[in-house]
Amino acid sequence: MSETLPDIQTEADIRQLVDAFYSRVQTDQLIGPIFQAVVQDNWPRHLATMYDFWSSLLFGTSRYRGRPFPKHLALPVEGQHFRHWLTLFVETVDAHFSGAKADEAIYKAGNLATIFEYRVGQARNPLSLL
Repeated sequence: MSETLPDIQTEADIRQLVDAFYSRVQTDQLIGPIFQAVVQDNWPRHLATMYDFWSSLLFGTSRYRGRPFPKHLALPVEGQHFRHWLTLFVETVDAHFSGAKADEAIYKAGNLATIFEYRVGQARNPLSLL
């Protein structure tokens, strides 16, 4: 008999998700070096920002007030990076949580990855849709 995983319900759950996810990101061969080049030794600050970001997305706390897309536009990333980021995120959620809010987190992460991939492609090659 398998134990049912909890849903994402509290700020502590957000912290657990973000910490587990970025622990994987930091050691990932594809996207880890990109994050390391940008975040460098500022992981505590980046994680705090991500706690606010996911709290705002999942709980409506409005703690995150940044503009994430411009930061990503400057990175050396392509579609494969966004899809890989999403795969790591989904695997992390599935390893720790189950339920409606966990499903919502995966759905919102999928939307983010899709939109960012599209917008980065548009910005770098505006004639690609003609």
